[in-house]
Amino acid sequence: MNTSSAGPSSKSKTGLSQPSETSFKRKRGIFQKELQHMMYGFGDGPNPLPESVALVEDIAVEYITDLVHKAQDIGSKRGKLSVEDFLYLIRKDLPKLNRCTELLSMNEELKQARKVFESDEEKLRKVFEADEEN
Repeated sequence: MNTSSAGPSSKSKTGLSQPSETSFKRKRGIFQKELQHMMYGFGDGPNPLPESVALVEDIAVEYITDLVHKAQDIGSKRGKLSVEDFLYLIRKDLPKLNRCTELLSMNEELKQARKVFESDEEKLRKVFEADEEN
């Protein structure tokens, strides 16, 4: 058993997590209500323990922060950050990739529907204005 090889790896892991916590100050509990609802939806009780919610929040924020930093590294080669950078990072996790592409296509559908609605609304406004003038 070589304890010297296990020691530095555990120090390097804690060394990596501590600068991220101190490098940016974030308000804790911002996602508390949303996470409580999500945890309940996934089988936890209606009021999960605050410690559990805080732990899930820390894990989620750390994951998202890490993902964004990796995407920035990829995007810096082109000079800008794009959605494709995130899709590239999650390409091997098929459920996440499928959900992201589904949400992106739904977002495009909503944009198109808003555009049609706004143009129809504008046409109706012009018709009503013309009727009021007569």
